[in-house]
Amino acid sequence: MCLGIPGQIVEIVDAGNKLAKVEISGVRRQVNIACIISEDHPVEACVGDWVLVHVGFAMSRIDAEEARKTLELLIELGEAQKEIEAMSLSSKGVLT
Repeated sequence: MCLGIPGQIVEIVDAGNKLAKVEISGVRRQVNIACIISEDHPVEACVGDWVLVHVGFAMSRIDAEEARKTLELLIELGEAQKEIEAMSLSSKGVLT
């Protein structure tokens, strides 16, 4: 199963290439935010946004309450742990 996991944008790494650092349950990873920016919401405005992350892309913005509920549900279902571990390993250069 492929799933988007909630994370919060904590830093813009490269505005020109639309890259940001997202924190998901204590793990920080660089992701592409091209899918969530617009004229009304440019790259610089994304810090602090909650997003659904899938395969290195922030696919959509969500509110903090939705992010919290989604993470709780995923953890309850045991799905989030596998994704978080994979992200942690990939951020250290380990391929899974």
